[in-house]
Amino acid sequence: MQHSDQQGQGPLLVVLTGGVASGKTTASDCFARLGVEVIDTDLIAREIVEPGKPALADIVAHFGSDVLSGEGTLNRHVLREKVFSHEESRKQLEALLHPRIEARVRERIAEAGGQPYVVVVVPLLVETGLFSDADCVIVVDVPEDEQLRRLRKRDGVDTEHARAMLAAQASRQERLAAADEVLDNTATPQELEKAVRHVHLKLLERTD
Repeated sequence: MQHSDQQGQGPLLVVLTGGVASGKTTASDCFARLGVEVIDTDLIAREIVEPGKPALADIVAHFGSDVLSGEGTLNRHVLREKVFSHEESRKQLEALLHPRIEARVRERIAEAGGQPYVVVVVPLLVETGLFSDADCVIVVDVPEDEQLRRLRKRDGVDTEHARAMLAAQASRQERLAAADEVLDNTATPQELEKAVRHVHLKLLERTD
């Protein structure tokens, strides 16, 4: 997914993705320590469904008031149950949220003005097709058996549940096919930090 550099048109758009439990947060934290503006779409997705926001009202209109907690906040567990196994419902939810998420990210990128590049963390990049104009796609990569091990440890789930979580996402091969840069996260945090620094320098060279 290689695009032309956008010199003079704001920062380069760098998208970071990876499968569940691959280490996206660890990698994005490395970029943040280098002074890079990091925009996490998961955090933005939470912001836009806060009480009083139009997105929350639209979700309630489409999926029913039982997706609200007693305090009027979004009950993510109930919503997840409604859409997890129903492709049409999931697509409806994405149609409500994705344009708003992308619009807010674009605002944040514009606010980042003088930065040479920004990193946007998009866990489901391949699945959603968001940010197809990215100047660079970075994939945090680990083998699937390592994902399963980390998932079992992190979430306390059994192997069957962990495999279902992996199956709900794009395959490792599909993510790697979309990558301009790959961060191998099978070794130590120090090795990952070293790999991030290498990519950081390459991106800075593109903006000289």
